[in-house]
Amino acid sequence: MLRMNQKTTTQVKSNPKSKFTEDTIPVRSITNGMIVLENNEKVTGVKIQPRNIFITDPFTQNAIIDNLKIVYNTINYEFWLIVADRPVDIQVYISELQMQFNKEQNPARRKIILEDLNKCDFFIKNDIVDTEYYLLFKDKDTDSINKKIRNLITHFANAGLTTQQTSNDDLRIILDNFLNSGMTTTFGTVGVEQ
Repeated sequence: MLRMNQKTTTQVKSNPKSKFTEDTIPVRSITNGMIVLENNEKVTGVKIQPRNIFITDPFTQNAIIDNLKIVYNTINYEFWLIVADRPVDIQVYISELQMQFNKEQNPARRKIILEDLNKCDFFIKNDIVDTEYYLLFKDKDTDSINKKIRNLITHFANAGLTTQQTSNDDLRIILDNFLNSGMTTTFGTVGVEQ
């Protein structure tokens, strides 16, 4: 006969669900280009500038691909390749175009500026985004993190790609993309519930 031991069953306490995504992930802070987790591990990495290799000659394409293989084969730790969309803010550009349009007397130039303003309007209405590329990793030791970042920047440069360490803003965009469907959050701010 089978008997259930009372100690092996546990009850799950019903916690009220938080409205905030940040309450469900183990992020303590985002500082110095790193996501600091509650267990003191840090998630960081490099932002890779995109490069369209298909507009280069076949020799250059093959060289870049071969060099990228070398980069990825030199990485001997767990990493994640992340592709994230960032909203494009073109308000300053639109303001400059509008000032040029108001100053310009030549009808042909005014027409070109107006066409650019219409393209900007199309971008805004259709939520155009920039696509950004990241290589992220997790580590506890700051010296190890710095060494990994320096190596990644050097190896990607040898492959013909420009990289830089992730910024706090980059990491917030990544979290927003994956946790909040691209909606911008304000981590650590106090809000009023409605």
